[in-house]
Amino acid sequence: MDLNRLLSARSSAVQESVIRRVFEEARDVQDPINLTLGQPDFPIPDAAKRAAIEAIQNDKNGYSSNRGIDPLLHKLASRLRDDVGWDVSPTARGKPGQSGLMVTGGTSGGLILAALALLDAGDEIVIPDPYFVLYPRLGELCGAKAVPCDTYPDFRMTAERVERVLTPRTKAVVFNSPSNPCGVVSTQQECADLLDLCRRRGVLLISDEIYDEFTYSEARAPVTMAAGRRTACPSPCRLPGAAEDCLLIRGFGKTYGFTGWRMGYAAGPPKLIDTMVKLQQHIYICAPTPLQSGAAAALDVDMSPQIAAYQKRRDMVVERLSKVTEVPHPGGAFYAFAKVPERIGMTASEFKDAAKARRVLVVPGCAFSSRDTHFRLSYAVEEKTLERGVEELVSLMSR
Repeated sequence: MDLNRLLSARSSAVQESVIRRVFEEARDVQDPINLTLGQPDFPIPDAAKRAAIEAIQNDKNGYSSNRGIDPLLHKLASRLRDDVGWDVSPTARGKPGQSGLMVTGGTSGGLILAALALLDAGDEIVIPDPYFVLYPRLGELCGAKAVPCDTYPDFRMTAERVERVLTPRTKAVVFNSPSNPCGVVSTQQECADLLDLCRRRGVLLISDEIYDEFTYSEARAPVTMAAGRRTACPSPCRLPGAAEDCLLIRGFGKTYGFTGWRMGYAAGPPKLIDTMVKLQQHIYICAPTPLQSGAAAALDVDMSPQIAAYQKRRDMVVERLSKVTEVPHPGGAFYAFAKVPERIGMTASEFKDAAKARRVLVVPGCAFSSRDTHFRLSYAVEEKTLERGVEELVSLMSR
C-alpha cells in the first residue's frame, strides 16, 4: 500500500511539534535538566481530585451534554459575569444579548473548533510571531492561511503591527496574553486599540487567555467586577461591548495543574458558540464528563500561593539571564524567551544542541517563529533543577 499517495495534503502540511521532539530527546540524556514543557510542577487541588473521584464512583462516566455539564456551565457563567461583565447563557437557549458558553477539550480543542467554524479554503487568520505551536496549524487544518504578525523585538502584538497584515480575506485575529512562548502581558490600552481595529475591519478577535490567572503582580491592572474591585490580567474581553466582537477561550490546565485532563471553555457570540457546539458533537462529543466535576470544584480554589512562588522563580531566571543576554519581561505564564547572544555565533537550534551536551533541554525559537534567534525555557520545574539549568545556560552564553 502506498501511504504517500493515500495521506492527505492537509496532514502532510501539519508539522511535528518541535517542543515534543525536544522533550523526547530527554530519553537520550542521563539525568536531564528538562526546561521544555509548560507543565506546572505543583499537585492539583485536592478538592478537584475529590470531585472527579466522586463523579467516577457515582457512575457519572457517560456522555455529557455536548456543551458541558450544568454545574460547571453555571459556575463558569457566574465567573464570567463577575470577571469580564458578560451576560452569559449557560444553556443553548439564552435570551437576546447573552453570550454563548461551552466546555471544550482544553483550550486547544476550543481553538480548533473556532477555526473550523470560521475558516474556509483561502481565508486568513492573523497570529502573532512568535506563536503557540498550534496557531499555524489552525490555518493548515482548514485549508486557510495563518498570517504571522511580526512582534519582534519587544513581542507586543499591537494594533499598528496587526493592521499591516490584515487583508480582505482576514476572518480573525488570535491574541494571546500572557503569551506563550514569551510571557509578555499586553496593556489595557493595547487591548483596547486591537479590539477597536478588529471592529473597524469586521474581524473577530480571538483572545486566548489560557494563562489569565497566571499573571504576576506588576502586570495586573485594577478592574471592577460584580464581586468587587481587584487586579486582573488586562484583557480585551473586559472592554464595553466586547462580547459581541470577541471569542474568549480559557482553560484549567495551567492554573490548576491538570493539563492532562484536557479541560477548557469558550464564550462569545451565540451563533459562533452554537456552531462550535455542533462541530463538537461530531469531533470531540464532549469534554471528559467526570473531570468536568473536578474542574467545577477547582474554580473555588485559591491558587495565588502557587502563582507567587512562580513569580519568585521568574525573578531569578530573568535576573540571571539578563546579565548575559536579552530577555523580554515575562509578566505572566512560566516561560522566558531569551535571545542567543550574537557574540557566540549560534542559531537557537545550535544553542539547543550545545545546551543538550550539558544535559539542559530548551526549545529553539524556530518551534515558535520564522526566526531562530531565541530559545524558550520553562521554569515550571523544581527550583534546584531550575537553578542548575540556568547556571549552565548562563555559562554557555558567557563564552
